[in-house]
Order: sequence, then structure tokens, then C-alpha cells
Amino acid sequence: MVRVMRPVLLSLLMLGSVGLLTAQVPDAETQIARAILAAPEEERDDCTVMGYDETGAVVTLREGSNGLICLADDPTRDGFSVACYKAELEPYMARGRALRSEGKSFREVFDTREAEVKAGTLPMPDKSNLTVLTAELNENTGELENTYVRYVIYIPFATPETTGIPLRPVSPGGPWIMDPGTHRAHIMINPPRSE
Repeated sequence: MVRVMRPVLLSLLMLGSVGLLTAQVPDAETQIARAILAAPEEERDDCTVMGYDETGAVVTLREGSNGLICLADDPTRDGFSVACYKAELEPYMARGRALRSEGKSFREVFDTREAEVKAGTLPMPDKSNLTVLTAELNENTGELENTYVRYVIYIPFATPETTGIPLRPVSPGGPWIMDPGTHRAHIMINPPRSE
């Protein structure tokens, strides 16, 4: 009798775990509505939206036609963050997601993509942009509060010397270059936050 009950108990526990994960993943409609907030308003209706299914896997929630991809908030990570980027950046982004799903650290992901971009096995555009919207999610109302948008312009292997862009902003909201000289070199533009 005990042998019969153990598999049943294990199955019930597993179902309970799946139910907990399902409760954490918003429905596709909500994920789409929130993800497209990182896109320019005039492009929101036509962008592809990727989000998460009940298992936590990244899936396409909506096919688009304008070459822009918006990624919904990852329900397993703290805070709220959505991003939009041109489709040409997707191989690079997908490779990062795949490596992180293998349990790789930030440094391992960085080094792997660096080697692959240099070897020509991982496509990386000469320039591309990413827009990130962060916010606080009001658990009671489901509304996003204190939204903030920042901009990332990828320019692989660029440096302050090749661009004239400093390593730190010289004024509030000014551009600066991060990860100079690497495949991940990018210009950061963090507008001042409103009071």
C-alpha cells in the first residue's frame, strides 16, 4: 500500500508545483500588452512578441511584420523588465537565453558569446538597438507604476577612442559606452528619472 501511495503523492506534489508556476506566468494577452510598452508607440501593433509559457519556456506569443521583437517580463526574475529590439539581434539574444538556461554564469555567457562572435559562428549586427522598460508591478491592481525607459545601442568592439563616447556620462542622461572593445560594446543612454 505504501508503494502505491508514494507515486500518487509524488504526482500530486508535481502537479502542485506546476500550478504554482502557472500562477506566476501572466496570460499571453497580458504579456503582450506589457511587452510592447518598450516599443515606439507607432510600431506596437506590428511587432513580434515573445514571452513565457506555463513551463517557463520562451515562446512566440504573437507574430509580427515590422522586424521588431518585444520580449515579455521573465516571471522567474525579480523586478519587472521588458525589452524591444530589431530581429537581426535575435540570434545573439537567443544564444544568451540558451546559455543561461544551462546554468551558465554572466561571465560564462559573456565569454562564450565573445568567442562565437569573433569566430563568426554567432551573428552580431554591426549596430543595433535595444529599448528596455522597467517598472514596479502593483500586485493588487496589476498596473505598472514608476515606468522608466533606457536605451542600448550595440556597436561591437567599439571604444571611446573609436567613437568619442566616454566611459561614463558627462552629464545626467548623457551617453556612455559600456563593455568597450568587446562584442558587447554598447552605448547606454539613461535619461534622468522624473521626480
